[in-house]
Amino acid sequence: MPRLEVFLGHMGGPFWRGRDAAAWSIPKGTYTDEEPLAAALREFSEEVGRPAPDVEYRELGAFRYASGKRVWVFAGESDFDASDIRSNVFELEWPPRSGRRQSFPELDAAGWFALDDARERLVKGQRPALDALERLVGG
Repeated sequence: MPRLEVFLGHMGGPFWRGRDAAAWSIPKGTYTDEEPLAAALREFSEEVGRPAPDVEYRELGAFRYASGKRVWVFAGESDFDASDIRSNVFELEWPPRSGRRQSFPELDAAGWFALDDARERLVKGQRPALDALERLVGG
């Protein structure tokens, strides 16, 4: 049986530069008038720079961060090439109080990680999604 891996993106910008532990994320974003899966596919495309794989997706659930924000997470089986991402950008005053605005990619890297490695890299609020994935695949 092949080893289960998850696709994660390293958060871009100066706050995450040089960090690895708890600095990776499942591609995600906000939505209002969309269904959660439609929003997830749109956000994937924006953050990764290519459409999400055309596969069957299963909802892993909604997970609440300590801040109260909720994220819906979906899983699908794919061998998506993580080596070529072209993330959208956000603007930030950097350095702080400098008056200079700079653009940074939302994701500056992406990759596939085994579950144990993903747990260490993933931001804390998204780690329960890995448990849900393990339950889904029976592992």
